[in-house]
Amino acid sequence: MGVQGREELIRLTGNTGGPTCDDDDCPNVYRTRRGSFVVQGDASDAFTPPAGEGLVEIPEHVLREAVRALGW
Repeated sequence: MGVQGREELIRLTGNTGGPTCDDDDCPNVYRTRRGSFVVQGDASDAFTPPAGEGLVEIPEHVLREAVRALGW
């Protein structure tokens, strides 16, 4: 996956309900133009991922909001 600007992503969460966040620092789910997803959240140390990958932890309500936004 190449580097892209946030403006090229479709924000699925943080638009309705849930706690409000300052400075875009809250957990969010974004969809890329290719249909894949980018997740923003607190870094997790549950295990060490392979090189070039990372782990984030996001609350359940954020995933539910993303699913609603997609109409699933």
